[in-house]
Amino acid sequence: VRLAHQGTDVAALPLSALVPAKTSEVEKPKTKMIITSRRDYPLTKSFPCSLEHLQASYCRLARIDTRVLCLKKLRKLDLSHNHIKQLPATIGELVFLQELNLHDNHLESFSSALCSSTLQKSLQCLDLSQNKIKALPIQFCQLRELVNLKLDDNELIRLPFKMGQLDRLRFLSAARNKLPFLPSDFRKLCLENLDLFGNPFEQPNPLLPNIQLKIPLTLLECAARATVNYRIPYGCQLLPSHLCEDLEVAKTCQCGSACLSSFIQLTVTMNLHHVAHTVVLVDNMGGTEAPIICYFCSLGCYSQFLDRYLQSSADH
Repeated sequence: VRLAHQGTDVAALPLSALVPAKTSEVEKPKTKMIITSRRDYPLTKSFPCSLEHLQASYCRLARIDTRVLCLKKLRKLDLSHNHIKQLPATIGELVFLQELNLHDNHLESFSSALCSSTLQKSLQCLDLSQNKIKALPIQFCQLRELVNLKLDDNELIRLPFKMGQLDRLRFLSAARNKLPFLPSDFRKLCLENLDLFGNPFEQPNPLLPNIQLKIPLTLLECAARATVNYRIPYGCQLLPSHLCEDLEVAKTCQCGSACLSSFIQLTVTMNLHHVAHTVVLVDNMGGTEAPIICYFCSLGCYSQFLDRYLQSSADH
């Protein structure tokens, strides 16, 4: 360019022939990175921003690296076998994240903020096994795209109340927890594989119900039941937020009606084959049955159930 600028004849310029670069010499954007030891973890170098799959296992991480949370193309994030205690809400900003593996960490909770984030639309596989989680938030069932959920080896004393909303869920394992029974909504699931082995399930006794029924019903209970039964629109702009939260977790009686804080509760036996094609045995005795909660909105509904239960017991 300099010679041409100085007036040299363009035809006489000493130009070397350009050789195209070989494919092997051109570095493609890196989409996958697997780190399996603390020694290999990049402390000074940044992660390639083109990463779609990142595994950082056995790195003794106590928290999630903020540099990882900037990898906006991530589809699969595997942070298993670390020491992570808390999940930052900013994981919810990874808009393409489909798989999140947190197996064998020190988690004690899964935040409701994550359940309300963009993970609602992207997350399909979640592995929270081998942590210290006692309960999942009510909002957990907003993760409606979940197909595979692993909760084994935690300290769960209950499963999410609105479990039936996870209508895409096909694989669920919650073995070796502390579950005494399953939520009523569990009946709505349609699974391919279910594993609940090693939970201390209670023996159901429909003749010993937990009666929370207040007669006559309070005005609040009547209004709440009507709001749910007649599908009257409500929201925080119309009602105090605590009332909205109560309505979100309204229980459903066997007759289909709603009840809020006035009900009769008991557990009955359910064969898990009703909700799953393949069931891992619940105990060493070969059982595939587990207790599930039932609610009744009135003495009438409970007595009808009791009549059917006693009749079927007599037939057997």
